[in-house]
Amino acid sequence: MNLDSAESMLQSQIPAKGSINESTKMALEDAVLSPRFYTTNFKEMDRINIDSLRPEWDTLMAEYEGDNNADHFQRPADMDKNYSNLHPALYDEFVEFLISSITSEFSGCILYAEIKRKVTNPDMRNLFGYMARDESRHAGFINQWLKDFNIGIDLGFLAKAKKYTYFKPKFIFYATYLSEKIGYARYITIFRELESRPETRFHPIFLWFERWCNDEFRHGESFALIMRANPKLLQGVNKLWIRFFILAVYATMYVRDHTRIELYKAMQISPTDYDKKVLFITNEIIKQVFPISVNLDDPRFYRYLEEMRALFEKMDAYKKEGGLINKVKTAILGARAGLVFVKLYFIPVQDNTLPANVRMVPTW
Repeated sequence: MNLDSAESMLQSQIPAKGSINESTKMALEDAVLSPRFYTTNFKEMDRINIDSLRPEWDTLMAEYEGDNNADHFQRPADMDKNYSNLHPALYDEFVEFLISSITSEFSGCILYAEIKRKVTNPDMRNLFGYMARDESRHAGFINQWLKDFNIGIDLGFLAKAKKYTYFKPKFIFYATYLSEKIGYARYITIFRELESRPETRFHPIFLWFERWCNDEFRHGESFALIMRANPKLLQGVNKLWIRFFILAVYATMYVRDHTRIELYKAMQISPTDYDKKVLFITNEIIKQVFPISVNLDDPRFYRYLEEMRALFEKMDAYKKEGGLINKVKTAILGARAGLVFVKLYFIPVQDNTLPANVRMVPTW
């Protein structure tokens, strides 16, 4: 497989189209809670050294080479019926969930493929080539199910038209490590819940989540090794950045999940209970690499998250109504949400003693 271009990896699965459809427009939206596309400093990425953890790194690269999910992301021939016959409210939220997911997967695919293409460091080239392969496979798989809904996202156009956010390599490491590990926690939690209540599994895609989440976990392991092999990334002022990214990822998930009421109702899952379980798992995992973690037991933590959720709910209502006055109201509420995040940031964190062995096993 040619890993030099994210678009070339996907062109056999998702052909480019001549016009922009509504689904592509949804994926193009740049909102606070929307998946974003990133670029970085490739020269700085080229200087990353993992020699201090070479045995662990080589073991991980062998796992990527083994590619135990090579044949997993295919829609079976006996699942050829149309699975889009859902209640209208659930239909809308599930489609939004799939579009958000494919945008997020493709975002990773583009970033990883571009890093591989623009660096010469063999360790980074190998890693990001493998991860681009995985993300491309995930995006193509989601697209197979989107066809039931007569939805096709023009990912070739999306790659060119979506706004890109510049992140320093260390910010890429913090944010993507958290994204991959929380992705693991989300997928395995949903899988376990629906495994215990198969009658609530309203769509077959959830059957793939158990092995899918192992890709997410392995990607996170890669960034864990990079950061532990370069300890300056975890010291000094960087601890403040780590604190910021942990809270930003946690808060974003909490607020976004509470906009998907019908989706979680269909699975008979409380979004609040689900998020608490996911954050607990994630908070335990990140102790492998981050010197600090959030105190989830502090009563202020979830109280502030709930305040942010309520503010974003009002902001969404004003945006839907439109008009100049509502734009002003939305801006004011956005400022208030920012202040709540500041309060969240200053809740005392917990110090972690980093384990001698960096690698973890997904046991949840």
